[in-house]
Amino acid sequence: MADSVGARHMEPTIGLRAVIFFGLAYMGPLIGIGIFGVIATQSEGASAGAMILATIAILFTALSYGTMARLHPASGSAYTYARKSIGPRTGFLVGWAILLDYLFIPLVIWLVGVAYLSAEFPAVPKAVWVVAFITLTTVINYLGIKVADRANFLFVLFEMLVLVFYIALTINHLVGEGGTGALFSLEPLIGVTHTLGPIASGAAVAAYLFLGFDAVTTLSEETKNAKRNIPLGLVLVAVVGGAIFVVTLYLLSLVAPGGELADSVGSDIARTIGGNLFGAIFLAALVCQQFTAGIAAQASSARLMYAMGRDGVFPRKFFGKLSQRFLTPVNAILTCGVVGLAAIWMTLAVSTSFINFGAFLGFTMVNVSVIAYFLRRRREERLNPLIFVVSPLIGACIDVFLLLALDGTAKIMGAVWLAIGVLYLAVLTKGFREAPPELSVNDPVSIVPDGGVPAVSTSHGQ
Repeated sequence: MADSVGARHMEPTIGLRAVIFFGLAYMGPLIGIGIFGVIATQSEGASAGAMILATIAILFTALSYGTMARLHPASGSAYTYARKSIGPRTGFLVGWAILLDYLFIPLVIWLVGVAYLSAEFPAVPKAVWVVAFITLTTVINYLGIKVADRANFLFVLFEMLVLVFYIALTINHLVGEGGTGALFSLEPLIGVTHTLGPIASGAAVAAYLFLGFDAVTTLSEETKNAKRNIPLGLVLVAVVGGAIFVVTLYLLSLVAPGGELADSVGSDIARTIGGNLFGAIFLAALVCQQFTAGIAAQASSARLMYAMGRDGVFPRKFFGKLSQRFLTPVNAILTCGVVGLAAIWMTLAVSTSFINFGAFLGFTMVNVSVIAYFLRRRREERLNPLIFVVSPLIGACIDVFLLLALDGTAKIMGAVWLAIGVLYLAVLTKGFREAPPELSVNDPVSIVPDGGVPAVSTSHGQ
């Protein structure tokens, strides 16, 4: 007898290479250039050094993600790991904290594209670009139009091609006729002040480039030998992505040294190294990347809000509503668009730091979850202390260090968000007397005849 719709399961069809490509594509190959100016300013010229520190932090966290992915191969969020290893209330608060990423990352994605378009067309008010981005992506997500896999592949291929030309032209500019002739300098690593504080501040922003690397855990049920390929894929995505970002930021720092750069300096460098034509091509590729990423991020955020409404965490009548014609979570999509309008008043530096509060707290709790699992199961299982204690402890310490290195505004906004979560949890659990509801942070949501929504992972991207 054929399986019912509700009993069907995804089949493992992809290998390690597809997992790595998915992770790199989700992060975005050009995003390092996109926020180079912000990282250089925060780190006072040590953008490459800040990127190295951020990569080290992510590598330890990636190892912890990999450990938990082996233990829970059908799941992949900090919320799930904290809930299973520590407890439901801690898990709820971790899930609430990472909502900062899910709900506000579309805003940051749109803001990156807006920063470059505003620099290229200064006569056009910033609000026009913000509204244009939000309107187009909201309409597309409301209609339920999915970007075909082939189109996604072509977009990413175009972006990677532009990145390769960008790096090649940068090297040619540095060593060619009229260039400095030098490809080595300590300034991109240690900055103009040669102190750790600015480097840590820059790393706290640079970690934004990695948001979405953990999205590969959502492929567990579709990956062959998932217990091997998902953990290995997580680490390789972090290593390869980090290497690309470090090299890119290092070379850009040689072309545009110093710690006071415009947010859109990537376009200025593109014109410097390749002329107006390449500058236009780069701008087109970057805006294309931000537009497609914005569609995916808004779709993911909306489906997360729908799932939470369906589970009773958010008001069910509002967030659990679907369009009868397109079977899309219309109110959740509109809510995400309204939240994105805050980009009109926010700066790129503040917005990236703000969502990184949730990211670092989530990353920290993934490491803590590994240690908690060790403490609970060490008498029942033979667990390696290096993997289950030493590595996650180092990762947690680095994540907390970078969390504390965020600017004051980000920490205040993050703390307020967390405090609201505690109060909300108290209401949901009637004064902490009942178990909190489960957040469907990484549950797939599929189209079903009685009114479901399209299957979309709720992980984030650039």
